[in-house]
Amino acid sequence: MNPASLVILAFAMSTDAFAASIGKGAALRRTRFPEALRIGVIFGTVEAITPVIGWAIGLAATRFVSEWDHWIAFVLLGALGAHMIWEGFKPVEPEANDEKTPERKSVWLLAVTALATSIDAMAVGVTLAFADVNIVVAAVAIGLATTLMVTIGIMLGRAIGSLIGKRAEIAGGVVLIAIGITVVYEHLFVQVG
Repeated sequence: MNPASLVILAFAMSTDAFAASIGKGAALRRTRFPEALRIGVIFGTVEAITPVIGWAIGLAATRFVSEWDHWIAFVLLGALGAHMIWEGFKPVEPEANDEKTPERKSVWLLAVTALATSIDAMAVGVTLAFADVNIVVAAVAIGLATTLMVTIGIMLGRAIGSLIGKRAEIAGGVVLIAIGITVVYEHLFVQVG
């Protein structure tokens, strides 16, 4: 995977967290940069760890599936992308009891939310085990992209609401599907030629 694809993958992986952060930012009464950055770092850390876990799982399975690895990557990325697109088209449910939303979210609550939005990063980590990718570089890129996107999402949440977040999730899904197609293309045509 070339550096440009890795950067695109990192930002695609951060779109679901970005969408969630816009909703969280809209729910916070007063959004300040230090709080947005704290939330971004929590999401980015979790998003950086989960692909490493997935990579380890995928690496253990590589010797058993090396002939089909490109197809597995294609199916996983395609399914994750389709799921993100599906979620992007679902209507946003209003926050229950918005008046009682706490000013500062607990670290554990944020970590659980971050984990929920990073399950796809674990699956992508599995696919990275089948590709020629330095997992440390990939994890750092995904973590930094997520930190940046979540911080921006929190800060912009009140101004732009959830509409942009849903569109970002759809765009991220399209990017994941495109990366899956690229993996198959590179395996079938670039390695053969």
